[in-house]
Amino acid sequence: MKTETTIQGLTASLSPAKAARKIIGFVPTMGNLHEGHLNLVREARKLCDVVVVSIFVNPIQFGPNEDFDNYPRTLERDQQLLADVGCDIVFAPTVEQMYGNQPRLTNISVNNITDDLCGAQRPGHFDGVAVVVTKLFNMVQPNFAFFGQKDYQQLAVIRQFVRDLNIPLEVIGVPITRAADGLALSSRNGYLSPEHREIAPVIYQSLQTAAQQLTSGTALSDALNTIRATLTDAGFVVDYVEARSPELQKVDSFNQDVVLFVAAKIGKTRLIDNLQVKFTAS
Repeated sequence: MKTETTIQGLTASLSPAKAARKIIGFVPTMGNLHEGHLNLVREARKLCDVVVVSIFVNPIQFGPNEDFDNYPRTLERDQQLLADVGCDIVFAPTVEQMYGNQPRLTNISVNNITDDLCGAQRPGHFDGVAVVVTKLFNMVQPNFAFFGQKDYQQLAVIRQFVRDLNIPLEVIGVPITRAADGLALSSRNGYLSPEHREIAPVIYQSLQTAAQQLTSGTALSDALNTIRATLTDAGFVVDYVEARSPELQKVDSFNQDVVLFVAAKIGKTRLIDNLQVKFTAS
């Protein structure tokens, strides 16, 4: 496995694969890797001849009160984990390598589907994601790019601009990787105290209960209210509990497939999760 820190080095490392028309898979990350990230690499390995993983903590997707400076940077550990699951090239650029020394005058905004859910609480976040992912796509030029469904809104945003801008690759969404107790794996889980870590799985449990209610005929609004009440009773401060279509359009009844979304804080740690519920006409 090679590690490249410059765009020129990355291009040189990928040149033989491109000349041989090999299939290139790409997994963008911010490092501090966990089993969810590694599953993305495993999925890429199944489909692709060469797998590239980027590790870059992207400053322009963090808000003014968010944890950019404190975000864990664990490159050596990450490299070992990636080597063990078959990554071929790690791209770990500096901020200067990614953004240069001149002011950035170009932005990429995806409208409508970034207005609410996490977009409401984190203005500019998805613009920052769209810019950095587009830059990385241009640098790597993969055939396939792999993203986790835990960040469902982010996945939808990436699919949208890839389609809108005719970026020549296929975006693959990979199901959420969960701990044995159901908690969606996230780098932010490392911020949880032992007490809060015990409470955190209530998010997924409440989503599962709501899904069962929906399939038993409970109204969508009532199922969402049950999630809110369950989380509040467990000690969470709820940011949002929402239902959307798989394309992130607002829905007010369970007459089609829906995705249930939760964002909630326990202590100082904000956790997100989602669950798709299939609609079956009776």
